[in-house]
Amino acid sequence: MKFISTIKKYKLLSASLLLMLLNAATVSAQAVYQPYSFDFYQKFSSQLYSKDTRIHSTIKPTLLDDSLIKHTYDSLMAIGINTQNKNWGYRKLFAEHQLDVKSNGYTLYGDILPDLQIGRDFSGQKTTWLTTLGYQVGGTIGSKFYFYGSGYNNRSALPGYLTDYANTTGVVSGQTRVTNRGSSVTNWSYYTFLLSYTPVKYVNFTVGQDKTFIGDGYRSMLLSDYASPYPFAKITFTLGAVRYMAMYAQFEDPNAPKIPGSSDNRLKWGYFHYVDWNVSNRVSLGFFDSIISADADDQGHKRGFDYTYLNPFIFLRPLEASNGSPDKATLGFTGKYKVVDKTIIYGQFALGEFQAKDFFSSDGSPRNKYGWQLGLRGADLFKVKSFNYLFEYNTAKPYTFTETRAIGNFSQYAEPLGHPFGANFREWLGILNYSIGRFDLQGQLNYAYYGLDMNGLNYGGNIFEPYTTAPYTTGNFTGQGLRTNFYYAQAKVSYLLNPKYNLRLELGGLYRNETNSMLNSKTSLITFGLRSSFRNIYTDF
Repeated sequence: MKFISTIKKYKLLSASLLLMLLNAATVSAQAVYQPYSFDFYQKFSSQLYSKDTRIHSTIKPTLLDDSLIKHTYDSLMAIGINTQNKNWGYRKLFAEHQLDVKSNGYTLYGDILPDLQIGRDFSGQKTTWLTTLGYQVGGTIGSKFYFYGSGYNNRSALPGYLTDYANTTGVVSGQTRVTNRGSSVTNWSYYTFLLSYTPVKYVNFTVGQDKTFIGDGYRSMLLSDYASPYPFAKITFTLGAVRYMAMYAQFEDPNAPKIPGSSDNRLKWGYFHYVDWNVSNRVSLGFFDSIISADADDQGHKRGFDYTYLNPFIFLRPLEASNGSPDKATLGFTGKYKVVDKTIIYGQFALGEFQAKDFFSSDGSPRNKYGWQLGLRGADLFKVKSFNYLFEYNTAKPYTFTETRAIGNFSQYAEPLGHPFGANFREWLGILNYSIGRFDLQGQLNYAYYGLDMNGLNYGGNIFEPYTTAPYTTGNFTGQGLRTNFYYAQAKVSYLLNPKYNLRLELGGLYRNETNSMLNSKTSLITFGLRSSFRNIYTDF
């Protein structure tokens, strides 16, 4: 990832933000930025999904500026902690940031983040291990400006299926490129940063390199945090029941054909709009659209950032159509309904292309590209406090998220921006989580089936293949190709040492089985480690 060039791209906007923050004279209560992790964010479910609240919950990560959420956050940051009469070493290990400065006009914190694991892959008859040394630094200036950065240097002997994935794609799932591809020991680095400016409570500007997740579920069919971090600029407006986000991002595509005379990975731009409307305390609706456009064509003719798409107040499909449809467009819808207190039904629908005569005839045209999600989640199951649950179904038709050219697909650095399986799949999953004191217990079960390519034919699961190479003009169905069954189970128990940076002792077990008529890949893994940070790292694919 071109981290230095990313900084240069945004230096002008960053400088503008710095000038604005230096002019901020008023200091008031500061919202808290919280990196997104499903495991941590689910602990706010009791407030988010109460029938007595109307809190925006679909755009993540977010500034925790709602008073109810902030109260829960403060409670989680102080859980099981009593620092009275405790020495400096005890406070730093169990209760505080390692660097923690609070002044009248600014705050600053920083932490060294270890992630050390040892494990045994019984199926592969190998010992696995992970050594990560990371850091995070963040803080505020006045009441309007927030900054955050994190970095991790990693070295690992991964379980077999993750090693195969890294060597095949050149990426450690959701993190970034492998620096020693093809080795049994994997090395990689991972960096994020952001600058956030809130001139008034209704508006926020953010630039940086990170991920964005849209939805109320565990997966997202619209925009997920599965792929590697990417540079972006984002503006968010909130006015009562309506929250609106416009985001502009740059992605890298190592799979696209190289421009003649260049060995660099191809670049592409993403333009995203999303509106979240809390119709009432019980009902929320959302509308999403995105455009993916190549930075240059296959001959190297530079197009760059398309300022036609810069207007943040209109949705893009009409503009994209007026440009002669040169780019990848996706429309999406979200919704949730609080069926009872602290319990919601939620869903998403993503539409990549629509041909009315084929859609309504259900003839299996490869040009009818769509996916959807339906789920049930909530808090305090059986009236047990801090017992959270989620049950979810996801599916995508063959060729969803693909385009006529490889550079136009919905991806970032060789990974989908939506669901990890890409397309041509059905998935069912469930997650239970219970916290008591500093102990946290979680269990997860997944089952999915999907169709893999075989005999040199494109059956629609690989989003990096253009849909124009589909072998059939009609009769396509979900799961076509080499039908593969996927089983996944994971359980973990952790003991929290320091809530400020999620330092914990964690014991976990994982079972994974991917099977079809040509393959039977099993992984049985037990791990133990000292872990930290709030990152979302997926292993269930």
